[in-house]
Amino acid sequence: MFDKILIANRGEVAVRIIRTARRLGIKTAIVFSEADRDSLAVDMADEGEFIGPAPAAQSYLVIDKIVDAAKKTGAQAIHPGFGFLSEKAEFADRLLAEKITFIGPNPHAIRAMGDKIESKKAAQEAGVSCVPGFIGEIEGVDHAVQISEEIGYPVMIKASAGGGGKGIRVAFNKKDVLEGFPAVRAEAKGAFGDDRIFIEKFVTAPRHIEIQVMGDKHGNVVHLFERECSIQRRNQKVIEEAPSPLLDEKTRMAMGEQACALARAVNYDSAGTVEFVASGADKSFYFLEMNTRLQVEHPVSEMITGLDLVEQMIRVAAGEKLAFKQKDLKIKGWAIESRIYAEDPYRNFLPSIGRLKNYQAPAEGKTGDVTLRNETGVREGDEISMFYDPMIAKLITHAPTRIAAIDAQAAALDNFLIDGIADNIPFLGAVMEEKDFRKGDFTTAYIKDHFPQGFEGVPPTEKQEKLLIAAAAIARAFTARRAREISGQLNGGANGWQRDWTVVLDKVHHATHVDLDETGATVTIDGKKHRIDTATRPGARIISGKFEGQPFSVKIKTAPGGYTLRHRGVTVLALVATPRGAELFKKIPEKQKADTSKLIVSPMPGLVISIDAKPGQEVKSGEGVAVVEAMKMQNIIRAERDGVIAKVHVAAGASVAADEVMIELS
Repeated sequence: MFDKILIANRGEVAVRIIRTARRLGIKTAIVFSEADRDSLAVDMADEGEFIGPAPAAQSYLVIDKIVDAAKKTGAQAIHPGFGFLSEKAEFADRLLAEKITFIGPNPHAIRAMGDKIESKKAAQEAGVSCVPGFIGEIEGVDHAVQISEEIGYPVMIKASAGGGGKGIRVAFNKKDVLEGFPAVRAEAKGAFGDDRIFIEKFVTAPRHIEIQVMGDKHGNVVHLFERECSIQRRNQKVIEEAPSPLLDEKTRMAMGEQACALARAVNYDSAGTVEFVASGADKSFYFLEMNTRLQVEHPVSEMITGLDLVEQMIRVAAGEKLAFKQKDLKIKGWAIESRIYAEDPYRNFLPSIGRLKNYQAPAEGKTGDVTLRNETGVREGDEISMFYDPMIAKLITHAPTRIAAIDAQAAALDNFLIDGIADNIPFLGAVMEEKDFRKGDFTTAYIKDHFPQGFEGVPPTEKQEKLLIAAAAIARAFTARRAREISGQLNGGANGWQRDWTVVLDKVHHATHVDLDETGATVTIDGKKHRIDTATRPGARIISGKFEGQPFSVKIKTAPGGYTLRHRGVTVLALVATPRGAELFKKIPEKQKADTSKLIVSPMPGLVISIDAKPGQEVKSGEGVAVVEAMKMQNIIRAERDGVIAKVHVAAGASVAADEVMIELS
């Protein structure tokens, strides 16, 4: 076993590796960029090595710097985590030459599976079910059309070297191929330096199912069953679970056996994932690709098997045999994982950067038969940088059944508080309550199908509405009572606090009466009594307890005249006033929105990559005028109306805030 390992990564995966290393008695060193100098992972590691500026191309992706750091710290092995250098065969080659152990698969396996065309050829030779398609050299767009028509529409046009959702188009007809093939080729050339393209059948009602495999250096390979990752946005996973609600035992075993066959074919000797697309219509499945690294979503596999995959990777890299066989592995319960991102779901999930003013995660551990796990690389007060991906945390719940795991996830999301930046928790909460997701009836198009106009929140149910009214009323009553108790003078002293309130939700006035007691309150809403039990007191950002006997947690934030409340995917502004005050509210005219039609603003904070317009230039509606980048995502800023550029306020290389004016039109 190793005495010390170097972690060539950052954020939550670095913290994840450190925790396992500590348990195994292994010291850790970590590399860090300027942006991560004060990060949680750096604080947790036994030592750190600075490797350069924030951009990954100048730090985490520079092999020489990583190797030098390993030598300086005396690390015997390097764990690459995921992303960055984790799937670079040349990195594994270099470590082999330097006699530093790579905690990952051998270079041959990485190379064999890293090319989508070559990996499909290997899969076919190993007897793995592959999507009908053409994986040879495509001569041009006419050849692409011919291939597509032979396969039969719809087809998927994909870059061989693609990844991260880039270099992919679905073509439903000849016109789509004529437009999509050149676009994918150009995108592939620009993003990956490799314009090779393949075309394959697009599977109807597609579901993204992946098999976790584990191999050692002694020829042993097992699978740890499947994960379903169908809840995706722009080909990026958002919610994962294990096992899959789609698969029966026969299909599960068939997929597992094929995944192991492919792993054996390339002498796979670490943790890896074989990805399949499965048809929700008939459960047929086809090989997509193999990821030769630890996956972001690996915790759900750990939860249903009881294994620590990071530990297994370390042990295998040290030359140990797997201590278990396939027959020893059983599925225990169900696990759900939500990726909590620094992004604004109400603004098309655009990245959000800034400081975490508040970060309150639900408590980890086991309560009854539910286990909660939170994997993060941040703390309250940390800065969310524009230079890396927007992940804040991964929230995992495990329970005996799928519905119990979903309910536990929803409750945990309600207790997850983030301030200072936008987060996608309202969206995640909405999905946990949505009937098709709860039934397990969905495809990879779930988000597009269920939120076609983007996420705009969901309306409260009748029960939620009563809960939110009660929460707002009791919060105001607590505050009023405390004010009287502090002064002891006004309106008859401490016992004279206000009990009658009007709560306004979406312009509808609700008469409420609040009777506080030692364990909560009885709240009468529009003449009907409701019981709310809570120990929460003024100033708390989450009101928790029981409403009509059922557990609840509502996020609450003071707003002008009342509170902003969040529960699951519902966000409401509740105005709370005395009955007389509420009547006066009605007389206040609504604020008119300012005319911003001549302003082009940045929809997100980030770095200005280019300004493609100058004063005096005519632009048409929809025309791109600038590019802003944040968290590895480039966003084209377009004019929303025809006009002439009057003034340009920013230049390439400048940083911009969300809603900052970039360009004015005349």
